[in-house]
Amino acid sequence: MGHSYKCAFFDTNTPNQKKLRWHYHPEVELVYINSGVGKRQVGTHLSNYKDGDLILIGSYLPHTGFTKDFDEGQKEIVIQFKPDVFEGAFKNFVELKMINQLLELSKKGIIFSGPIKEDIGLRMEGLKYESQIDGFLTFIKILHDLALAKDKEILNAAGYAFISSPIENKRLKIIFNYIRDHFMEPIALEDISSEVFMTPQSFCRFFKKSTHKTFTTFLNEYRINHATKLLSETDLDVKSICYESGFNYLSNFFRNFRKTTNYTPNAYRESLFEDATD
Repeated sequence: MGHSYKCAFFDTNTPNQKKLRWHYHPEVELVYINSGVGKRQVGTHLSNYKDGDLILIGSYLPHTGFTKDFDEGQKEIVIQFKPDVFEGAFKNFVELKMINQLLELSKKGIIFSGPIKEDIGLRMEGLKYESQIDGFLTFIKILHDLALAKDKEILNAAGYAFISSPIENKRLKIIFNYIRDHFMEPIALEDISSEVFMTPQSFCRFFKKSTHKTFTTFLNEYRINHATKLLSETDLDVKSICYESGFNYLSNFFRNFRKTTNYTPNAYRESLFEDATD
């Protein structure tokens, strides 16, 4: 009988060696990043975090890693556990029913904000100093408090459809990684559909059924998410960001940017400056 959960700690001295590629696994994953910025790509949800993150990712939900390079003082703590670790207990202990509901929600991804983010992060960090039984009790209390938390957001509330088929999950993993590697170039339907041995028509039906988005919509959202990161973290001009994000025409870039964010690129950058000076 193994431990109920696994916990890993990463920082500048012990970096996370995993590649920032789309992947999935049967374990539920709770990730705390104490500070810094990065990309948040879970299912079909695409966004950026600005001041660390606390995120719960359900079983088999495709996602990328969250930290590329660590700044001084930045830490990442990851707890992984099998969703069936409480099997049987959910039926017999009323105190655990809320945790069961939390794990159901985690299939779409959940981010937590407000005071609980740092509170949970500190408790996760303290696990390295606790005995096996104390660590287990802390682990249960962490999940219980996350289930009660008010400041949480479901990442794929109307998007990614949970898929239990290993074949379909493998296809999505290939598709998402192809987009990640080629989004700065034109992507022909024939090319990406051939990666998963499908016709363009079958590919489009599969993608829409699996994600509730068309391939073109997701690709444009991926490119715009990259553009928002460049706008917030670099001094590149808007024209350069347009091409760096995979758009060939400024008019197309501006149209998709406004559609996704409700801002023009310049107004978006100005809003970030205003937030920083408030």
